[in-house]
Amino acid sequence: MSQTTWDVYLSGEIHTDWRERITDGAAKAGLNIEFSSPVTNHASSDDCGVAILGGEEQAFWHDHKGAKVNAIRTRTLIDRADIVVVRFGDQYKQWNAAFDAGYAAAMGTSIITLHDPSLRHALKEVDGAAMATAETPEQVVGILNYVINGRLAASA
Repeated sequence: MSQTTWDVYLSGEIHTDWRERITDGAAKAGLNIEFSSPVTNHASSDDCGVAILGGEEQAFWHDHKGAKVNAIRTRTLIDRADIVVVRFGDQYKQWNAAFDAGYAAAMGTSIITLHDPSLRHALKEVDGAAMATAETPEQVVGILNYVINGRLAASA
C-alpha cells in the first residue's frame, strides 16, 4: 500500500506549528502523502471575498463572502481527501474545524482529531465521529504510518 499516494487534509487552528510537525514527521517516515489545508493566512482568509468580489459595508456580508469563497477550497479538498486531520487548539474556538469534521463525517471520510485532553468533554461528539483521537502531532504521524504501511513504526 505504500506505493499509493494518500491525500490528507489538515484542518483547524492556525496559530501553532502542528501542521509542520505532521508534514515533517511524515517526510522523515518516508510516507507517500500529499497534504492540503485551508488558507492559513488569517487576514487573507478573512478578506478573500471582499478582496476578489468587492467591499461590503456590513461585517456580516464581508464575512459571508469570505466564508463562501473559502468553502469552495475546503469542500473540494475534503472531498478529495482520504483522511482529514482536525486540530482544535486551546486559545480559540475553531468553529470552522468542527464544521469541517462534520462535513468529512457526512462524506464518509476518515477523521483523526487532534487536541489537548482538557477539550475531551467539549469535543465528545466530534471525537465520536473520528476514527482516532490524538493529543500530539507525532501521534498523528504514528497513525498515518501505521495506516499506510500496516505496521508499527518500532517494527519498521
